[in-house]
Amino acid sequence: MAKDQRPAGELSIEELEALLTRKRLERRQARLDKFRQTGRAISVSPDAMPATMLTAVDDLPAAEPELAAQPAGRRRRERKVFSQALLAVEVLAVLGLTFVLLSGVGVLRTLNQEVAEALAGPTPTATPLITAVVLPSGHTPPTSPGGAAPNEAEIPANLRPLVQSLSQVPLPTPGPEQARAIFIPALWNDPAPVVQGDGWEQLKKGVGQHVGSANPGDRGNMVVSAHNDIFGELFRHLDQLKPGDEVMVSTATRQWEYRVTGVQIVEPTDVSVMGPTERPTLTLISCYPYLVDNQRIVVFAELATG
Repeated sequence: MAKDQRPAGELSIEELEALLTRKRLERRQARLDKFRQTGRAISVSPDAMPATMLTAVDDLPAAEPELAAQPAGRRRRERKVFSQALLAVEVLAVLGLTFVLLSGVGVLRTLNQEVAEALAGPTPTATPLITAVVLPSGHTPPTSPGGAAPNEAEIPANLRPLVQSLSQVPLPTPGPEQARAIFIPALWNDPAPVVQGDGWEQLKKGVGQHVGSANPGDRGNMVVSAHNDIFGELFRHLDQLKPGDEVMVSTATRQWEYRVTGVQIVEPTDVSVMGPTERPTLTLISCYPYLVDNQRIVVFAELATG
């Protein structure tokens, strides 16, 4: 094939690449000839060469015109597609690594939390307020044949074992913020003592505060009870109270003033009047009517604001 005599500046990129390929082949052939002359290379007959090698060698001169004729735009497009494919692979690899790292952080956080919970032990829960089965202060009248005694007939038969078990629960030691005395100026001349618990034995000593009810001045319902016809008849005249009357409750450190808001007669099983409230309230409970004691009188009061 005749050599191209045009200057290098007039050749296309494809033609220059074909020219460089031919030059490299010529230099390689020259080195082989030199090696054969010095005995460092042997000649291999075309019959011993693999068919693929013969085809590649035979096609080299003929491939130069094809390389020159191949469109340059197509090769650029192919390189661009290849570059975009590599970029996509890199992006996917980065996203995968990020996902693995985030997952690892989440797993580590969960593991740390589980370890902390295991070391800390079970989460403590507040002791629920024991719900009364019947309202406190229930008893038979002192004029009955057997005299005054706890009135178990008020308690449903299936719940009597529960009431008996609750009576065995030890009472807490009064704290400085718990009620120590109560005074109702409209009914008494002197304050009455307040004890913790409202069972039969506790109400012999004075006014009993229901265990678990709110302390004086605190948000919630403070529930107290006393008898109306035995053990001092402390709550005999609750039915004489009117809205606005004062009820003073003292602790070891201060005194709180409540104002009566209403009076209601209910059945012994209407324990809803002992329920918690959102505001600081006071509920006073006693048997009713006097010397009959088959119902309850309930006085409601709220903490005075000023």
